[in-house]
Amino acid sequence: MTTDGLEFDERGLIPAVVQEGDTGEVLMVAWMDREALEATLRTGLTHFWSRSRERLWQKGETSGHVQHVQGVYVDCDADVLLVQVHQDGVACHTGNRTCFFTAIKAGTAGATMIERLERIVASRKAAAPAGSYVAGLLARGEPAIARKIGEEASEVITAALGGEGDRRVVEEVADLWFHTIVLLGARGIAVHDVLEELARRHQARTTPGP
Repeated sequence: MTTDGLEFDERGLIPAVVQEGDTGEVLMVAWMDREALEATLRTGLTHFWSRSRERLWQKGETSGHVQHVQGVYVDCDADVLLVQVHQDGVACHTGNRTCFFTAIKAGTAGATMIERLERIVASRKAAAPAGSYVAGLLARGEPAIARKIGEEASEVITAALGGEGDRRVVEEVADLWFHTIVLLGARGIAVHDVLEELARRHQARTTPGP
């Protein structure tokens, strides 16, 4: 589909739901006119139309919290955009990660836990509070973290093959993932890089050859 088929409203605007591409977390909702959409597609950074200031603006143009565009989709009625991004810093002007931080009915945050853990590890690496398990593990260095990953991998195998039930498998896999995230943080590797590698492999396997 091309942008010519989009349904802009009487003001020449279309709503854009901005989502963290890695986790599915909804970051914000804003408006685009055709110029903002074209700038977004051309530059790979989100641009919007400000209804209050009546001008085009780039997200993060003053804060540095830019959004790197991963994909742009349109709904079945062609009148709403879904913009998948990788967010630098926070999305909300209040300093919160997402604009949707006030709950009317709170749900689980499972879909965003990997990214939240990544931020926790980064904060413990920058400043080590007393009594922090993560800070203590980071201080012991990569060999200790790697050994812990090995231990947790063994626990996963034991739980899976030892007839301990699905709940035990879930708990051990959670331990394994957690310590893997700590290792990535220790090395300064973004979880996003691992997800991109998985996406690259998936695409390579599902794209028909010549």
